[in-house]
Formats: sequence, C-alpha cells, structure tokens
Amino acid sequence: MAYLRSFLFYPVFYGFSALLVVASVLAIPLGQDKLRWVVATWGVWHRWCLKTLLGIDVVIEGRLPDGPVLIAVKHESYFEAIDMPRLFRFPTVFAKRELFLIPGWGYSAKVYGLIPVARDKGARALREMIKTARERVADGRPLVIFPEGTRVEHGTQPPLQSGFAGTYKLLGLPVVPIAVNSGPVYHRLVKRPGTITYRVGETISEGLDREEIEARVHRAINALNV
Repeated sequence: MAYLRSFLFYPVFYGFSALLVVASVLAIPLGQDKLRWVVATWGVWHRWCLKTLLGIDVVIEGRLPDGPVLIAVKHESYFEAIDMPRLFRFPTVFAKRELFLIPGWGYSAKVYGLIPVARDKGARALREMIKTARERVADGRPLVIFPEGTRVEHGTQPPLQSGFAGTYKLLGLPVVPIAVNSGPVYHRLVKRPGTITYRVGETISEGLDREEIEARVHRAINALNV
C-alpha cells in the first residue's frame, strides 16, 4: 500500500505544483497579495496530498509564534521546507542560494521574500543577507532558518552551522526553536503513513553568547529525535 500511495503522490502533488509555479509567476504583476495566495495554496495542497494520498497526519505541540522572531526548525526532509507557508502566515525563509536558480520558482521565491544563503561568498554576502532580513522584520514577518544547514537523518544531532549564531547576534531577535520528526515517514522514496509532529520550544531571548544560544537551540530542535 505504501508503494501505491507514493506512486500516486509524486505525479499528483508535483504535477499540480508545476502549475502553481506558473501561476506564481503570472501573479507577480498583479501584486503581493495574489502571489501570497498562490504560495499559501501550495502549502494547503501539500497538506491535502499528505493526508489523502499518503495517510500522513500533522500534529503541532505548543503555540506557534507570529510576528518578527527568528524561528529555528529541525530539518529532516523536504516536508518542513514545503510546509512553512502552511505553518506560518507570510514567512521569510532562509534558503540555499542554489534553489533560486530553479526556473520560475526561484524568481517567485525572491519576489515572495525568501532570503538566499550563500555560505561561500564572504562578508559582503552576509551583510546583504542581514540587510534583507531586517527589511522583512520591519514588515512584521517571521524569519525561518534551518540551523543545521541541510537535511539530516532522523536520529542524528549534528552541530549547528556556524552562521546561525552570527545571524542571531546580528538580527537581535528572540528565537523560537521547533523540533520536527518528518524523517521516518517522509524522507524516503517510498513514503510511509504515520504522524509528523512539530514541537514548539520555549522562546529564547536575544543577547545570549554563542555557546549558550547554540546549546539551547540544539537541545530544543532535537527534542523529537529519539
């Protein structure tokens, strides 16, 4: 049954997603509200496909933040990256620079307000990234970052990327860590039915030193990593 569910999921979800990418590009001249609607529809569509085609439920433990805070999310699969527009209202996500090279999607993502992360481009790229992030904060948007830098296997607890603490310090925002356990059901070619849980940790204040902020975030985002 899992094979059949996955066989249906890929063409149905990604087929309609391709149409939504085209719709997002067409929506840009019509204004930010229209683009936001298309992106929100993508998140809703993904959740529908999870529930209906894959038999995956999503549970949230704790209260999700709203407004300009830095949200640090565990990254075990593509699930959480796709789910952010469904989980939050108009989020700004720090995303790998390479993703912005995807035709259509990259252009729409930039206009929507995602922030490209170029780890190998030096101090100038970092300053530009922080400048853009501050503009999003001024608009009242939450910032979402995957502090591990890339997807990791469920059950592993790699150290956070060094850029996370620097971003936290330069932005001067409180951090809300969120654990997620999508790996066992979603991070595989043949996806499995089950439950994906978000566990929202306690808000961590701004102004902590590097060692403490990394330790507290690392502990919180791995709360479901058992």
